[in-house]
Amino acid sequence: MIKIDNSVQVSTEIMAGFTTFLTMAYIIFVNPQILSNAGMNKVALLSVTCIVTGIITILTGLFIDAPIAMAPGMGLNAYFAYTLVLNKGISWETALGMVFVSGLLFFFLTLIGIREKIVDAIPKELLNAIAVGIGIFIAFIGLQNMKLIVGNPVTLVTAGKIETPTLISLITLFLIVILYIKRVKGALLIGIVFATIVSAIFGYVKLPRNIVSFDINIKPVFLKLNIKDALKLSLFAPIFSLMFIDMFDSIGSLLALGKEANMIDKDGKMKKIAPLLTMDAVATMFGALMGTSTTTTYIESAAGIESGGRTGLTSVVTGLLFLFSLIFVPVLSIVPSIATAPALVMVGFLMMKNVKNIDFKNLEIGFPSFVIMIMIGLSYSISTGLAFGFLSYTFIMIFRGKIKNINLTMWIIAALSVLFLIL
Repeated sequence: MIKIDNSVQVSTEIMAGFTTFLTMAYIIFVNPQILSNAGMNKVALLSVTCIVTGIITILTGLFIDAPIAMAPGMGLNAYFAYTLVLNKGISWETALGMVFVSGLLFFFLTLIGIREKIVDAIPKELLNAIAVGIGIFIAFIGLQNMKLIVGNPVTLVTAGKIETPTLISLITLFLIVILYIKRVKGALLIGIVFATIVSAIFGYVKLPRNIVSFDINIKPVFLKLNIKDALKLSLFAPIFSLMFIDMFDSIGSLLALGKEANMIDKDGKMKKIAPLLTMDAVATMFGALMGTSTTTTYIESAAGIESGGRTGLTSVVTGLLFLFSLIFVPVLSIVPSIATAPALVMVGFLMMKNVKNIDFKNLEIGFPSFVIMIMIGLSYSISTGLAFGFLSYTFIMIFRGKIKNINLTMWIIAALSVLFLIL
């Protein structure tokens, strides 16, 4: 439960909650935009995104007393829509079933403590490379949605023409960058709102009939998951990938946030890590039932923590604001892809900061890190990048005569990577 003592100011916690909300509110627009490409109902997804984020974040605050928000994960939603549904031809209902199964596996691994062992087995540089690779992937999707990068039969991709929609996106991107430089809270949200208004002026979006609506309809995606088809043996590899990606994303984020929120003990271990990991797994299963891709810990929670958030009250405020956003779905549903695309590019840029933690002078770790980053971006598949990266690391260590440095868990990960590539 939330503990408020003399060292905690309620007003500071409330303001921190608002700050976290403003920093990550872009997910309300971006998540539906990405998942709608998989054939899912965009309006229903707007509501589901608000509900899942709001409820899970509130529960995190109430029961774990941590200033950490959870929402459908960027990168994971891209993997869901572009890799599983559009690339592999899996129905979005079955993909939701796969998300649920991955969350269930995630839950059991957390309960028996294997999750931490898996992460400890992988060099920290590779974990940073995963974040960078996903950042490149997300930015690439954003550039495509801006029509700044288009297909080409000879070179595969090329620069697109600078037409009005692309120009609106470019101006919005530079606006977001300037706002970040000036440390304006909610820069992504401001950029999205700006681009939407300009798009409306130029006739690229239709104005809604109502500003608010209490008619919340999530039936098009609610409980539509197909768990039976998700349990096919041929889908084991992508289910493993979903769990794998969520695992690294959430633990990396939690460790980073824990340092900022003074949640690290004298031994360097994060307090409340077990319940937070459990909540992360429960969030994924709950999200799949509601109708969205994998839900995970949000690094944007750092904005609220930097503003003074130290207790679960910060998360409760953030969650309530997401639930309050539900009545504004008519307005939120008009946001076009040219408005959310610059936010994707900026999120990709922000994830690139992890590259500073990789020692490229040491080829034993530098080259596998490079493989992960470049393969995630160019293969348009996060799991493919992970598989090639982990295998290259294992092979290099073998040929360097450092087999003893590869523990049992890493051997298992390498074997699973081979299995994934074969399947």
